[in-house]
Amino acid sequence: NFQGKMSKVSRESLNEAIAEVLKGSSEKPRKFRETIELQIGLKNYDPQKDKRFSGSIRLKHIPRPSMKVCVFGDQHHLDEAAAGNIPAMSADDLKKLNKQKKLIKKLAKSYDAFIASESLIKQIPRILGPGLNKAGKFPSVVTHGESLQSKSDEIRATVKFQMKKVLCLSVAVGHVGLTQEELVSNISLSINFLVSLLKKNWQNVRSLNIKSTMGKPQRVY
Repeated sequence: NFQGKMSKVSRESLNEAIAEVLKGSSEKPRKFRETIELQIGLKNYDPQKDKRFSGSIRLKHIPRPSMKVCVFGDQHHLDEAAAGNIPAMSADDLKKLNKQKKLIKKLAKSYDAFIASESLIKQIPRILGPGLNKAGKFPSVVTHGESLQSKSDEIRATVKFQMKKVLCLSVAVGHVGLTQEELVSNISLSINFLVSLLKKNWQNVRSLNIKSTMGKPQRVY
């Protein structure tokens, strides 16, 4: 159970590191809200041979509130999106892109994530081609039983750990507007989840740092 204690990172050292990050951020305020990242260094892993891991977890406190989410909606969801001021596109809007790679690339760049109505999701590859998939932004499905706002927040709260070709990865786990407690909760959950994905658990972890966008890294392991 990855929600157990972080066996190798003491709560004390985590608290100290978070306090340093928040202090650094308040001493040099930026014009934007800095994101706090967990930077992970791995060891005893061969990205060529070992199976690359991938997993997502929903954190309690939204790490990226400003993440832009767009809805591909049926009429029900288009009405809800209009009422809630949520960016949305209909199937006809998508068809107008005419599978043009440039336009689809531009769409993928304009938003951080997409959600699509159940009735539309199967048509997306046919209407848009593989562009969104290539960008790693294929839409998540939303049913009529879920509110678009809560679905968008769920996406904003979900972080993905994915091993690429290199032995380091970085994941957004919070922002400087969260409290110390909220950050401890998000970061400990993230660390435990990451370790549960690794083949040899802690034996694969070389280092763990947390840092704000513009701040200095603080080592926690």
